[in-house]
Formats: sequence, C-alpha cells, structure tokens
Amino acid sequence: MFKGQPKGLISAALSNMGERFGYYIMNAVLLLFLCSKFGVSDEVSGVIYSVFYALIYVLALVGGYIADKTQNYKGTIMAGLVTMAAGYVLLSIPILATPENTSWLLPFTCLALLIIAFGNGLFKGNLQAIVGQMYDNPKYADKRDSGFQIFYVFINIGGLVAPFIAPLLRSWWLGVNNMAYNAGLPELCHDYINAGGNLAPDQLAKFQGLAESVMQNGVPVGDLMTFSQNYLDVFNTGVHYSFFASVAAMLISLLIFVFTKKSMPNPAKKESVAVEQYTKEEKLAMAKEIRQRLYALFAVLGIAIFFWFSFHQNGQSLSVFARDFVDTASIAPEIWQAVNPFFVITLTPLVMLVFSAIKKRRGHDISTPRKIAIGMLIAGIAYLFLTLFASVQGYPSGEEFRSLDTATQNAMKAGPWVLIVTYFFLTVAELFISPLGLSFVSKVAPKHLQGVCQGLWLGATAVGNLLIWIGPLMYNSFSKQWMCWLVFMIVCLISMGVMLGMVKWLERVTMDKE
Repeated sequence: MFKGQPKGLISAALSNMGERFGYYIMNAVLLLFLCSKFGVSDEVSGVIYSVFYALIYVLALVGGYIADKTQNYKGTIMAGLVTMAAGYVLLSIPILATPENTSWLLPFTCLALLIIAFGNGLFKGNLQAIVGQMYDNPKYADKRDSGFQIFYVFINIGGLVAPFIAPLLRSWWLGVNNMAYNAGLPELCHDYINAGGNLAPDQLAKFQGLAESVMQNGVPVGDLMTFSQNYLDVFNTGVHYSFFASVAAMLISLLIFVFTKKSMPNPAKKESVAVEQYTKEEKLAMAKEIRQRLYALFAVLGIAIFFWFSFHQNGQSLSVFARDFVDTASIAPEIWQAVNPFFVITLTPLVMLVFSAIKKRRGHDISTPRKIAIGMLIAGIAYLFLTLFASVQGYPSGEEFRSLDTATQNAMKAGPWVLIVTYFFLTVAELFISPLGLSFVSKVAPKHLQGVCQGLWLGATAVGNLLIWIGPLMYNSFSKQWMCWLVFMIVCLISMGVMLGMVKWLERVTMDKE
C-alpha cells in the first residue's frame, strides 16, 4: 500500500489528519448544537450549516490564489492552521444563550465559523496541491491515484475518532451535574421557555416525563423553567468544551507540518523555473492543451457538485433521520458520523486491491472519469435502499413524526443497521469519487495554477454544500419520507448518466485511456 510512494506523503497526510480530527469534532455536532443552543429549527440550523460548509470550500479558491500569487504554499498552510485555531477558541467560549443575548451571540458564533472557514480555505487546497506535485515526478506518476487514496485514509482516521469526542465530553459534563443525555430534550426545553411554561397538556406531560428520566442520583426536577435553563446550559457547555480539543488538534497539526515541511515540494517555486525555459511557440502550443484540460476539469466539477449535495446529507438530513427514526438510546446521533470514516479506512485497501487486480488482468487501469461515474451509481444505490426502506415502513415526514407521542415514536424507530447499510454504499461511492477527483484535478491542472485548481475542486464541493440545506427541508415537509430519499437517488443517477456521456472525451483530453 505504501510501497513506492514519494517522500513527504505520510508527513502531509499526518498533518492533514490532525486538522481533520479537530474539524470533525466540531462538524459532528454543529447542526444539532445550533438547534440545542439557540432553539432554532432544523431548517434554520441547516442553512447556517450549509453556508458554513460552502464557505470552507469557496474560500479554498482564495487560499489557492494567495499561495499561487505569493509562491508561498507552506506559509499559507501554516497561516490557515493558526487561523482555524483562533476560530475554535472563539467557538469554545461557553456562554448561555438567552432571549436577551441571542441577537449578538448567534452572529458571534457565525463569526467564529467564518474564521474557521477562512483558515480551512488557506490550508486545505494548498496541502492537496503539494501532494499532487509529488506525483509530477515520472518516477511516481503511476502511483497518483493510490497516493491520493492513502492521503484520504489519513483524513478519515481523524474523522473516525472525532465524532466520539463531543458526545463523551457532553455526557461527562451532564453526569457531573447529575443529568443524563436525551437527544429530544433540548427542543422541548426551548419550547417550554418560549411558551412561558404554557405548553399543551400532552406536550407538558411528555416534557415532565423526559425531565424526570434524565435526573440522576435522586436529584428532583424542581421548577420546570429552572430545569429547562439549567439543562440547556449544562448540555451546551459540554459541547463547548469539546471545541477545546479542536484547538489542540490544530496546534498538533501545525507542529507536524513545521517539522516535516522540508520533505515536501513547493509547486509554485518549482514551476517558476520551468516557465523560463518555454519558447514562444511552446507556450502557444501549450495554451490549447491547457484550455482543453480546464474544460475537462470544469466538466468533472459539475458532476462533483451533485455528488457532494447528496453525500453531505450525512451532516444534515441523515443526521436528523438518525436522531428521529433510529434507536439511539445507547448511541448519540452524532456518533453515526463515525461510520463513514470507519468504512473509508477499512474499505480503501480493498478498493485499491480491486483496482490493482483489474489493472494486472487487463494491462491498464479503469480510467478516473469512468471510476467517478461508477461512484455516482453506487451513491444512487444508497438512496434507493433508503427510499425502499422508508416506503415499506410508511415513515411520515420528520415534522409529523416529532408531533407523535413517545410510545408511537419508539415503535417506529429502526435498528442501527439501516444507517450502517446506507453509509456503506455512500462510502464506497465516496472512494470512487473524492480521492480520485483530487487525483484527476492534480493531473489536469497547469503547474502554476495548482492551488487555484485544487480550490476549484473544493469550490464545486462548496456549491454542492450550499444546496444541502434542501435535505432537511424535504425531510420535514414532504408528506412521505421516501420522497426525500428518492430525490437524492434521481440526482445521483442523472449525474452518472451525464458522466458516462463525457467519458470518452475526458479520457481523450487527459490521455487517461480505458
């Protein structure tokens, strides 16, 4: 797996793993944290999440431009890590949200997210550009796809561990305060506070029962208004503490990069020497090839938009599906996000073996564009499974489900296997698209625009992420839940068809023959 890979790959992957660990701690809880802290709806929280997620990738264009312009990739990467650490520090401040301070506290939280997104933009694409530059050496050229797959595994090692941190710290802090975790209680606390204690009798009875069930060591519930405020304070303070772990992760990632950066190339500086050797005729001849390669890049970016729109529902509609329809009595909803990176880590070696066996048998590998098309098909299968399951179970919309009494809700909940199967197919699709997409970009990008082109790939991801808020909207508003998953299935299959229609052209432009 690691044999024949260039020097510096593991160092870059470790640095990226630390940053992803800190990021995924925050990402695992962000949607539900915004709901529990500020009492906003799934839809409002989803919009904030979508904009933040989109900015992470849009700002990679800015980060790529800065690195290409200054010819200082490594300095830009380090500045990104420091900036992200500052954003996480702001996010970790445990201030209780009240009706009086929400007008400034919610924007303050959004500002912290913006700082994190900007730092990520400085870091992410430029590190990927450095990894891509390692494979411009003919000695390692045939290892490009496998190299990015290895790089991607390290990202997901951080993503595997991170989702456990916030729930553990939150549950620990609740226990210190003689309370226990309940996923649905924060929403009821906000409802009670906003209604001034005047809930409908059935809702009041439900709230009273849940409040009594989370109190430990014989501590009484007492006044429900006081309980609501205390539970929200303790619940969200525990989440704030987890953001300190994100700060530590950024600093560890920074140290790894500082001490190993000499083993990594500098794309811009290397290219500046080569450009001086081009004649006028060579530059004119290159211009047409560069245009064709950029056209190919934008074509693949268009497909990537729809993949990320569907895939990143793991932090949106699939997250609230886990909260509502899956039995999470012993497992917090956020932890389900660890299923995806677990599958990435365990399945990547198998996928690499399959690709290697195909290459050995046929004498050549499956082209990267064709692999991406297969990935879209597999993503469609994931949502086909969820569509059929929700239809057979007769699941209503999320909003209608939450209005049902507790006994009816519990009777409708599915076992964990539903999410495991869904994430299995989505992860296999991801392995055919995400690391190979990074490889494709590094292959077609002009050397003096490595940072910008990696930023464009992340920009396409941003556009997809900017649309993911539609997921919770459909989840809550469609009368039957299977309709929501059907939309994602159709999007994936249409994208697959378009990609297959472009495969021959993409293979010809990139000389990636099938």
